[in-house]
Amino acid sequence: MIPACCCLAGASTALGYLAIAATPVHALKMMYGLFPVDAATVAWEGGKLGLICICLFVPFLGAGLAVATILLRHMDRVGQLYGADLLGGGVGCALAVPLIALLSPPGCVMLAGLVFVLAGLRPAARSRPLVALAFPVAGALLLGTIFPGRLPDPVPDPVKTMNPLGGPGPVLFSRWSPVFRVDVVPGFGGEESPRLILHDGLIASALHPFDGDPRSLGPLETDVRSLPFGVLPPKPRVLIIGAAGGQEILAALHFGASHVTGVELNPVTLSLLTTHFADLTGHLAENPRVTLVNGEGRSFLRRAPGRPDLIWFVAPDSYAAMNAATSGAFVLSESYLYTVEMVLESVARLPPDGLLCVQFGESDFERKPNRTARYLATAREAFRRLGITDFDRHVLVSTTRGFWVTATILLRRSPWTPAEVSRFEERVAAVPGSVVRHAPGHANLDGPIGRVVSLAPEALEGWYAEYPFDVRPVTDDAPFFWHFVPFRRAAAPIAKYGERWFEEGTGERLLLGLLVIVIAFATLVLLAPMVALRGAWRAMPHKLPAGVFFGAIGTGFMFLEVSLIQRFTLFLGFPTYSLTVTLCALLVSTGIGSLWWQRRASEFSAAIRPLSVVLAALVTFYAFGLSPILGRAAGWPLPARVALAAGCLFPLGVCLGAFMPIGLRKLPRTTPHHEELVAWSWAVNCFFSVVSSVLATILAMVMGFTAVMLTALAIYLIGIASLLQIPEA
Repeated sequence: MIPACCCLAGASTALGYLAIAATPVHALKMMYGLFPVDAATVAWEGGKLGLICICLFVPFLGAGLAVATILLRHMDRVGQLYGADLLGGGVGCALAVPLIALLSPPGCVMLAGLVFVLAGLRPAARSRPLVALAFPVAGALLLGTIFPGRLPDPVPDPVKTMNPLGGPGPVLFSRWSPVFRVDVVPGFGGEESPRLILHDGLIASALHPFDGDPRSLGPLETDVRSLPFGVLPPKPRVLIIGAAGGQEILAALHFGASHVTGVELNPVTLSLLTTHFADLTGHLAENPRVTLVNGEGRSFLRRAPGRPDLIWFVAPDSYAAMNAATSGAFVLSESYLYTVEMVLESVARLPPDGLLCVQFGESDFERKPNRTARYLATAREAFRRLGITDFDRHVLVSTTRGFWVTATILLRRSPWTPAEVSRFEERVAAVPGSVVRHAPGHANLDGPIGRVVSLAPEALEGWYAEYPFDVRPVTDDAPFFWHFVPFRRAAAPIAKYGERWFEEGTGERLLLGLLVIVIAFATLVLLAPMVALRGAWRAMPHKLPAGVFFGAIGTGFMFLEVSLIQRFTLFLGFPTYSLTVTLCALLVSTGIGSLWWQRRASEFSAAIRPLSVVLAALVTFYAFGLSPILGRAAGWPLPARVALAAGCLFPLGVCLGAFMPIGLRKLPRTTPHHEELVAWSWAVNCFFSVVSSVLATILAMVMGFTAVMLTALAIYLIGIASLLQIPEA
């Protein structure tokens, strides 16, 4: 059974990848009418999504059958086996990100399949047919691991095409990274036009040709990038968050910056300036007035020396959140660069007359300037916390027409003077297609921008409630800046405000749809065996309290895991660091806890109540006491931050590791259906783990990660109370 399951998992991993790579899914066609579609098209795209779900399902089915078979045959060693499973998961998390950088994601998929097959080779030695099957499967997976470039690339969503908007020419550069994939394609105007940079297949920035001649930068005088320099002192020090293609660096140099620091999250994107397209962009990395940094903007800001005169956010998420909206993967992509706390940290790093500038695009500014309104609402809340109540005197807003409308927001701790407002207006007038939307003394309460900036607090709360989109301030506890449509309205049309755009309910609908699919799929697989074993099912004792307990610890564990990944993202600096370190530390410590409790089988029953108290204390600490500690240690070197994160998570993991072996030990052994009861409990735990991974994200978007963690504690306590209903074996 075990080698057969391992071969199934390995072979289906390879075949599933090939099937997914060859199956383009136009997810947006299933969600709303951005494109003309009919019912047949929706059904066709939904069928392809179902195929992808099956391809992802089968390898885990094989692995789950193998693990369940081992557990059922060695119930006296359940703590050791569960601990080994968790330790292996932790090691996999630690290796995943560096292996992605080394092998590429397709190569890592093949390596995962190879590991499945290798795990079954020893027991397969007893069966010649299985050996004959395992070796060619392992060989094919090994070749895929060594030569990932020969594997077909996953076909991108047609909305996020490798050659966007009909741009000419082939792909000039393509490389995976653990953050996102980067491609460079030709622009629309021949050799002299900017090269387009794609992040995960969506236009993110451009590489502008620069031959080193300052005279060639003259067009920047009438470019939207000139706007912040109209109100800055001479020779400012500039910090750019989201340097991408380097055009903002060129603008800062052109307007006399004494020094420019460009921060870019993805090392591959940064390498476009330092290596691959350095000749095209004028070798900016070698300019003595320029420093390029690979890092996360907020983490770098906390540790950066000096006080810049301008902190410039240039759509710094690289539309990662928008890409997440099209896939529903909000939890690993949301940016902490748009929150109240980030505004406070930025303003604190600036001198009194220092400037915070934010620029990003709007799809339909006149009817729904959601991004601009939400950022202004967030900034207003940050200034309120600073004791500044006349926010309208501290903000300048303009828009510039182009490929889409670019909004420019300028914030400063000290009020703008009439002379500075005049200089800003002159600069805006010099940029074609630009309009001043707000300036002190020029307030306009008719539109959303004026209302967010100028309404009295009580009136503003009433306007928030009436506005069809959610543009309230976002905080670190729920950093979902792009979550403009509440889940209760995600399926309803907002026709009078124009066509929907990516962030207007797409991700919410996909999350809800994914939750329904996961529940239906998992329920079918969970209950199907019960039909075949209905006699044993009826005779199984205590299946309800056992199911409640194992479902509770699966749900609670996932709620805590998802929340802690987010909680440590800010501290560690990169989403990938948080994913790797948090999951690795949590799984390894949980495995150690399971191994430790295996040796104390006689103490299981007496330990459950004290463990409940310890768990409550730990979760309360993570919910309310962890952030201040991490904030004080934010400037530590990365190894020290990793060590602190692992140390913080270790007690929780050891505590959580006790519940699975305690629960399995508590199940009655005298019943003839003991094996079925154990299998049922394990399956329920897996079922709720899968469902709650999606549910945790939805709940966090609604009520924040602190509330999700406290909900996890409540769920654990309900499960423990249910377990205590089962009499001692």
